[in-house]
Amino acid sequence: MDTEQTDAYLRRIGAARPAAPTARALGELHLAHLRSVPFENLSVHLGEEIELTAAALVAKVVRERRGGFCYELNGAFGALLTALGFDVTPLQARVYDEKGRLGIPFDHLALLVRTQDGGQWLADIGFGAQSHLPLAYGERGEQTDPGGTFRLVESAEGDLDVLKDGKPQYLLDPRPRTLADFTGGAWYHRTSPASHFTRSLVCSIIDGDSRITLSGRTLTTTRDGERTVTELASEAEVLAAYERYFGIRLEREPRVRASR
Repeated sequence: MDTEQTDAYLRRIGAARPAAPTARALGELHLAHLRSVPFENLSVHLGEEIELTAAALVAKVVRERRGGFCYELNGAFGALLTALGFDVTPLQARVYDEKGRLGIPFDHLALLVRTQDGGQWLADIGFGAQSHLPLAYGERGEQTDPGGTFRLVESAEGDLDVLKDGKPQYLLDPRPRTLADFTGGAWYHRTSPASHFTRSLVCSIIDGDSRITLSGRTLTTTRDGERTVTELASEAEVLAAYERYFGIRLEREPRVRASR
């Protein structure tokens, strides 16, 4: 990314260019991204290609003013952080389902970020309702965050379980990866009938101290654990909600295919 592209990205998330790649700057960028760019899987249901290159991902987030799922969001965010002088390493993870079973390898992309002031951080703006701020990568005690209480727990094999409020979220492999390594995982999640991304619609963002989520035609606002649910009645209402709450302008309503 050149200076012009970097500045455009910073404007997209409403953040100032940091004076140095410090832990504080990383936290500010992380939160700004979560508040500006939605976690969404609309491309899967709109028949849009997903190209795992930094240029394509940054263009989608910045020029097209869209969001994405983990590969896209953390891929684009990693490119921004690298351009700002942070040391960024993609890591692969396997996600736990509701029954505690692990998903496929390269199920999820997260970022290990090293800062100028000596910190190592797990940055993840692509896992939906996850931590609002980066997690200290070397810390094994509880880490309190606006999104919950988190812990990183070492497994016998040397991987890290990432827990939220005591519940395992994903198993993180500490070996360094490249963006291209996640091509198979991204293909699986946008094509397989077994992927939850092909079987459901989601668009979610942090708005102040609330989270707003649109799943199909169900609009949910969550604040302090209290949920307000509104059922939208028409395509026009759905398209208006995408634009109002997420800044996404669509020509047609995305729908989950009946065959899935």
